[in-house]
Amino acid sequence: MADRYRRILLKLSGEALAGGGDGGIEPEVLNRVAGEVAGLVRDGVEVGLVIGGGNIFRGAELVASGLDRVTGDQMGMLATVINALALQSALAGAGCDAVVLTAFPVGTLAEPFDRNRAVAHLAARRVVIFAAGTGNPFFTTDTAASLRAIEIGADVLIKATKVDGVYAADPVTHPDAEHYPELSYDEVISRELAVMDITAVVLCRDHRLPLRVMNVNRPGALQAVVQGEAVGTLVTEGGKR
Repeated sequence: MADRYRRILLKLSGEALAGGGDGGIEPEVLNRVAGEVAGLVRDGVEVGLVIGGGNIFRGAELVASGLDRVTGDQMGMLATVINALALQSALAGAGCDAVVLTAFPVGTLAEPFDRNRAVAHLAARRVVIFAAGTGNPFFTTDTAASLRAIEIGADVLIKATKVDGVYAADPVTHPDAEHYPELSYDEVISRELAVMDITAVVLCRDHRLPLRVMNVNRPGALQAVVQGEAVGTLVTEGGKR
C-alpha cells in the first residue's frame, strides 16, 4: 500500500448528486457523500471540494439555441453555489464543519475565496467547498478543481465519476473497453481521453499534481483512494506513482 494522502481535493460532478434522476439533488446521495467525507476528516484528512452544477443547470443547449455563452457560464457558476450550500448543510448533519468559499462575492451566503483563508480552514479540520468555478466564463469546474488543488497544496486531485476510472471508450456502451490503471498526463492529452478537460490536465502536469479517477458510487472507494490503494485510474507524470 502506498502512503496515505493528508490533504486532498475532491472534484464531484453536480450530476453525481442527482443519483439516478435527471436533475436536482437526491438526499440519499447527498448524505452518503457527506458521510464519507466526514469520515475522512475524522481520520485526520484535510479535504477541499469542488462541485459542479450540471444537475441544476447545463447551458450548452441554451447556448446552442442563442443564449450568450458568458451568461450561460455565469448561470452555471451560480448553480455550483446551490450545490455547495446543500453539501455544507449535509456535512453539518454528519457532524463535520464546512465552509463555502466562492470565486465571486455572493453576499452573506458564503465567504469570498482567499488562499490563505482556505488553508487556515483546512488546518482547523474544516471541509472547504470551493464554489463558482474560477469565477470566469469559458473555464470548467474541472479547471477550477486543478487550480484550487494546486493553490492549497493538495497531495492529490480526486475526480469522482460514475465509472471505475479511465477507459479507452465509454464502458457503458462498450463493455469490453480497455481499462487503464495508470496513465501519464501526456497520454491523456494525446489520446483525447475523457478524464478532465485539457486545461485541467495541463495544470496537473505542469505542477506534478497526481490525478486519481474513481467511482464515487462504489462504497469505500474514496477511503481506499485516500489510503493510497490502487483504485480506478492514476494519472501522473510517468504513468506510474
